[in-house]
Amino acid sequence: MLRKEHLRVSRAGGGYHPQFTDEGDRALAASLLGTFQGHVGERRATLREALDDAERGADSFKLVRGLAALLEREATFETRAAVPPQRTRRVVFESAESVGVASEDERTEALSLAADRLGVDADTVERSLYADRDENQLLAAFEPRWSPETLLEQYDLSLAQTALFDATEVRVRSSEPADLVSAVKRLGLMYEVRHTDDGRELVVTGPDSLFRATRRYGTSFARLLRSVAKTDDWRLSATIDDRGRERTMTLTDADVSVPGVEPISEPTYDSAVESEFAAAFASLDTDWELVREPEPLETGTRVMIPDFAFDYAPAGADVGTVAERFRVYFEIMGFWTPEYVEKKLSQLETVEDVELLVAVDESLAASEAIEARDHRAIPYAGSVRVKDVLDALRAFEAGLVADAAADLPDQIVPEADAIGLEELAAEYGVSVDAVEGKSFPEHRLVGRTLVRPTVLDAAGEGIEAGMSLADAEERLAEHGITDASAALSALGYRVEWEGLSGGTVREKAESTAE
Repeated sequence: MLRKEHLRVSRAGGGYHPQFTDEGDRALAASLLGTFQGHVGERRATLREALDDAERGADSFKLVRGLAALLEREATFETRAAVPPQRTRRVVFESAESVGVASEDERTEALSLAADRLGVDADTVERSLYADRDENQLLAAFEPRWSPETLLEQYDLSLAQTALFDATEVRVRSSEPADLVSAVKRLGLMYEVRHTDDGRELVVTGPDSLFRATRRYGTSFARLLRSVAKTDDWRLSATIDDRGRERTMTLTDADVSVPGVEPISEPTYDSAVESEFAAAFASLDTDWELVREPEPLETGTRVMIPDFAFDYAPAGADVGTVAERFRVYFEIMGFWTPEYVEKKLSQLETVEDVELLVAVDESLAASEAIEARDHRAIPYAGSVRVKDVLDALRAFEAGLVADAAADLPDQIVPEADAIGLEELAAEYGVSVDAVEGKSFPEHRLVGRTLVRPTVLDAAGEGIEAGMSLADAEERLAEHGITDASAALSALGYRVEWEGLSGGTVREKAESTAE
């Protein structure tokens, strides 16, 4: 971004048009790069004199100053003095008081006295006295990231960002509006997605714009432009408050290209409430998969993008085997303005036929209004309790398990001689709960594994009392049985543990004293 004093715009036709660079400005960009490179080791004041000369020879002094401002950020300036300037000034001023400086000779005498006290000559004192002033600092290094071409690209981006400082509303059309919503929300801006004849339009405002025009959020609009430019095909239209007069600025991907685009990606979540909830939910082992910012939902002529969605994914089930995966959307309503709450409630009233949970800050007193719109409200204070959300999800889960169980045959005959319940449930794309209540006429349930009785007997023939647990586990594994503890118990054995050295297989009837 540039300072407002560097802004170059045309107001022809009542519009607001940033004056971007063209191929003819390449020579100027190259010259300014050379100016900085040629002044390494010299005072900043000398560099500025050279830049002043460049301004006088250019068509636009603002263009020179804008490009120079970008290049100066790539420069390293240092204070170089034989004696620290602050110490030098203190000693010189003390010496001047003792001499009583009122003439050039007395000034020379005071410098000489200070030099004696500092142990250097008077010329060194003179050079060190104000070496830390801006104009006396030296250009120590200049290692620009830009070539003449990319410098002009960066200038055009910075110019467009500066023009957005005075924006009160920004409208973006893009083939990927959902990708921009994360950046918008993380910048603390309000938004909505509207349908247009040729797609969707993201409309972004600052919260204060609900009451009055504001420039407070202009820098956030400017930062948003970097993320907008990440998409291949976009068009941005902004309402600009131009000294009290409303003007429209339009930008497209043909106007601005961004070298090294780094779209906004932090913070990861819009608020601490969302971040804490996501972290807490991710630490649990459930049949629900948390999805961040899922696809937009229809809300009449507009759309909304919920904060999260929960996909029902029974443990071990392959995504491809789950028919029409069940999804519950989740929105977190934190504290904001009454107008925002009313707008959100309006969205909830017209949202398409989906399952939606809404965690609502108790201070909003909006739970009843949410329930009246046929959505489940989960009040919270400070943070969203994961237990409350899980309780709501389990209500859906109970129905899903019942439906899945009803679709299964009453008797299930697995092809495998031994198969775990989780593996069997995954084959059917259901939860373990859905298969547990079924009948298995050809298998015996041993712990959490279904085993054909003949296979269990065959495995038992290779096991005898007194053998090590490790050897017994190996024999059972040869028959596809991995739950050794349950299998040994079914065969009439127990395990006698011997500290850290392992276990020994014993018959259940054997005395533990043996």
